[in-house]
Amino acid sequence: MKKVNFIHLRSKFPFLLLAFLLTFSTTIYSQDAPADAGGDVAAGEALFKANCAACHKLDSKAVGPALRGVADKYDRAWIYKWVHNSQGLIADGDATAVKIFEDNNKAIMTPFPALSETDIDNILAYTNQPKAVPVAAATNAAAPGTTAGANGGVSNGLVLGALALVFLLLVIILFLVTNTLKRVAEAKGIVSEEKGKEKRTPLWKAFAQNQFLVLVFSIFLILSASYFAYGYMMQIGVDQGYAPVQPIHYSHKIHAGDNQIDCNFCHSSARKSKTSGIPSLNVCMNCHKNISEVAPETATAEYSKEFYDGEIAKLYTAVGWDAANQQYTGKTEPVKWIRIHNLADFVYFNHSQHVTVAGVACQTCHGEVQTLEVVAQFAPLTMVWCLDCHKKTNVNLENNEYYAKIHEELSKKYGVQKLTVAEMGGLECGKCHY
Repeated sequence: MKKVNFIHLRSKFPFLLLAFLLTFSTTIYSQDAPADAGGDVAAGEALFKANCAACHKLDSKAVGPALRGVADKYDRAWIYKWVHNSQGLIADGDATAVKIFEDNNKAIMTPFPALSETDIDNILAYTNQPKAVPVAAATNAAAPGTTAGANGGVSNGLVLGALALVFLLLVIILFLVTNTLKRVAEAKGIVSEEKGKEKRTPLWKAFAQNQFLVLVFSIFLILSASYFAYGYMMQIGVDQGYAPVQPIHYSHKIHAGDNQIDCNFCHSSARKSKTSGIPSLNVCMNCHKNISEVAPETATAEYSKEFYDGEIAKLYTAVGWDAANQQYTGKTEPVKWIRIHNLADFVYFNHSQHVTVAGVACQTCHGEVQTLEVVAQFAPLTMVWCLDCHKKTNVNLENNEYYAKIHEELSKKYGVQKLTVAEMGGLECGKCHY
């Protein structure tokens, strides 16, 4: 066995200790910091979203492969060449480039010669950031469709206590009324004493003998019954507040509100057709081909991230989209959407006349849909509601030559500068019924 010269080691101990500390500190740094720590993460995120996000995700495959940690997989000089001209590398027969090209359905990557090496370093710094750990959902979060718990709404105990209090008040009132009627009866001699026993005329009999009270009560009963019958009959066919559960949950708040997607992007036929139409699922896939999950901050106490991701999975099943291989399978399933707004068959309504010609905002009839998680029928959509709108709404003539000539003639006839829809024929029966 070779002897160790401890004296020699002792003389070099300070240098060995320094080398050990440097090695240890380098190891710790390499574990905590990414290899491209010199890049600007914030600038890289902006460049990634502007140039890469259309085809790449950080943690899952899209049109191209996932890019988190890509700086550790390939040589930096090779990455520069790939980003600047990937097809050039493939044409030269580069084995790595050819494999990536074939593994991703031979999708051609757009060249980015304008990106400098510093820009690419910044992007790599962003892609090398560790994946954020999602915050656990609250244990008392309500499930979709359930009522609010102790923190959100009125508890059952409070409701029962209020009902018990109301019942107690009714008992007290009934007791006081009974005593009052008894004293009144005694004062009028309705109650008489006979053989030591109290003889009392029944209240209903005393009431029936009073013809005036009977007449007043009958009139009140007829009017009340007529009022409630009329109110009930007038609600037939009026579905205001109707909010059915759709086969695939669609949040207008996320799409039209948070992401500010214009209503006409999905309901494009509203601008040129009688109906607004049900958007094709291919319209959904324009975005959701690359959006297979929602951001963690999108989730709420009522709707979790897992819930939203599950609804996107339903969309993929309906259109036959294989997210893993980024291609359509050809197996589709129809989505049976439930219609919310439905006018009677004898009513004619043209969306294009209102949206394009008149410039009526969607929110006028459908409410603030950009704030709604679940859309419900906002307006009653009755004839009275439509006519009231026609009576108070002035025709917008700005950049609208459709009404220019007829407005000029009718304004002279009525002696006004502005005309309402009603004054331009909006109350004619044939406009909506023919």
